[in-house]
Amino acid sequence: MGAAFFYHLTRNPMETTLALLLEKAQQAGWRIVVRGQEEARMAWLDEKLWQGADDGFLAHGLAGGLYDADQPILLSWDKIVKNDASCIMVIDGADISAEEVTAADRVCILFDGYDEEALGRARSQWKTLTDAGCAAQYWSEESGRWEKKAEKPATPV
Repeated sequence: MGAAFFYHLTRNPMETTLALLLEKAQQAGWRIVVRGQEEARMAWLDEKLWQGADDGFLAHGLAGGLYDADQPILLSWDKIVKNDASCIMVIDGADISAEEVTAADRVCILFDGYDEEALGRARSQWKTLTDAGCAAQYWSEESGRWEKKAEKPATPV
């Protein structure tokens, strides 16, 4: 049973934190889907990840290609996971269900700490997922390093 990890971004841009989390997820041996809401935004992220550090190459693909199922990291705006991902990373307020959290090894929800709409969406997702019995952790980088600020264990519903 997985857990939802909420990342409250206040110091680094989403693509920087996402790249670090993707590296850690790959080190754990997970296949990953990054879910956003818009194709154009995911194409932008695809370009950013290809331009990343030379020593931190992240092999990935943009959904809609011939080899989606083969991608270790698939960038998508669709809820259908096409690469057997065991880790789902959610950006830009994309949807995630309690069933997906339970089925995954890890779900990461990244949100902009300076965007009131994003904060509200993350709070709503926290409540929905924890009310459904999912384990959740809330992480903040406000102090300059990542610190766990809240945790809720899984509960039977």
